[in-house]
Amino acid sequence: MTDSRDVAISVEGVSVCYRMPTERITTLKEQVIRTITRRAVKYNEFWALRNVSLQVRRGEGVALIGRNGAGKSTLLKVIARATRPTTGRVVVAGKVAPIIELGAGFHQELTGRENIFLNGAMLGFSKTEMQRKFQSIVDFSEIAAFIDSPIRTYSSGMIARLAFSIAAEADPDLLIIDEVLSVGDEAFRHKCMERMLRFRDRGVTVLFVTHAVDDAKKLCERAVWVDQGRSRYIGDTQHVIDIYRESLEFDSDLATTQKLQVVRVPRERSQGRR
Repeated sequence: MTDSRDVAISVEGVSVCYRMPTERITTLKEQVIRTITRRAVKYNEFWALRNVSLQVRRGEGVALIGRNGAGKSTLLKVIARATRPTTGRVVVAGKVAPIIELGAGFHQELTGRENIFLNGAMLGFSKTEMQRKFQSIVDFSEIAAFIDSPIRTYSSGMIARLAFSIAAEADPDLLIIDEVLSVGDEAFRHKCMERMLRFRDRGVTVLFVTHAVDDAKKLCERAVWVDQGRSRYIGDTQHVIDIYRESLEFDSDLATTQKLQVVRVPRERSQGRR
């Protein structure tokens, strides 16, 4: 049993349910009419996560793998306290630096320079501390020529560079990274991986969502296969990847078989006389 003092993240029976309206209300007038006439909007429930439990040790690297829409990013948001769970609880020990969505935490009309200081304040740094870190952030991001341009003019790759560079200077206890690094070029992704490996060697806990299994094996000792909002399997990274790949192959073979099946329906004989 893991000593609670060694646990960086404890996820206990977490579920997240979103209520999705079955019909669109496009105007304020329609909303007012519905309120006055007491015509309630009907909703469908969508469970993004169902009863997920997970413990991550301090200094451990854990990869979340699975199909798009499986619930991986929702789980990261819950751990980063960006989303409140419907049921269950999450306990996180230490300072968290999340890189979850492109542009999250960035003000589109502010420049890169201004967003560095804004994000630094959100991470708890003073203006003096951010002034000291500023040049390192710009140098790592390699976007010095655009640092005084509004974020809205940045490409997705430039936003990812700046977001990672700020998080890399945050000196976190826990680094949470979604697939945002997939938009960068190969050289920058390699540089980010090297920085994350140094974080791990320093004892920083890393939670990493990726489809790049080679990166997962390089950075993480364990992996979690998330499927349809549930944690299907937790274990050694290579073993979980093998099980996940087998499931993909099985689904692919099943889909192919279903396409090849031909159902012949006999023609009905005419009941009338010729």
